[in-house]
Amino acid sequence: MTRIVIADDHAFLRAGLEQVLGSLGFTIVGSVGDGDAALAAVGDVDPDLLIVDLRMPGRNGVAVIEALRARGDARPVLMLAAEIDDASLVAAIRLGVNGILMKDSDAAALKQAIDTVMSGARAISMPMMERAFMLASKPSETSPLDALSERDRRIVEGVAAGLRNREIAENLAISEGSVKVYLHRIFDRLNVGNRTELALLVRAGQGQHGAAS
Repeated sequence: MTRIVIADDHAFLRAGLEQVLGSLGFTIVGSVGDGDAALAAVGDVDPDLLIVDLRMPGRNGVAVIEALRARGDARPVLMLAAEIDDASLVAAIRLGVNGILMKDSDAAALKQAIDTVMSGARAISMPMMERAFMLASKPSETSPLDALSERDRRIVEGVAAGLRNREIAENLAISEGSVKVYLHRIFDRLNVGNRTELALLVRAGQGQHGAAS
């Protein structure tokens, strides 16, 4: 019996997913509302499969996969998404996501995706894989990061390097408050929700540099 941990910040949707999975014969061993709790649950209950929402507070679905793979955890991960942006799609596939399923899919599609990833195959549609391949093959000049000012690019690079706002401010000789203001503007301009998504966008752009060279 496949033992599953679910991570979705919407309690109502999570409850519905639990009910559907239970009716399909799967065992729910953990149900949490954010990425950090998902990682903790993996350590606590050692599930066979992790089902994560792409959009969650704190660590999103892609960041959860990144954390798992960084510590050598190769267990299957199925990511759910209402919609998926280009940077998240490319990053998730590069990090080894086992399946991506849209939230408007039916129970049969969910079961098929789970069965597929548990068999060792990838449950990612061909159009989605083709989209990811095209994005990864684009020359770097198409990157949204190229439209940023020199100062904004240095802030973004600092975030991607894991620097705190205070450290970025010191490097640029500006106030920490200014860094916060600039970051919020950068988030809006690049359509990302937090520092993790911004860092993933930078890494996707670095991958495009490699593909173009």
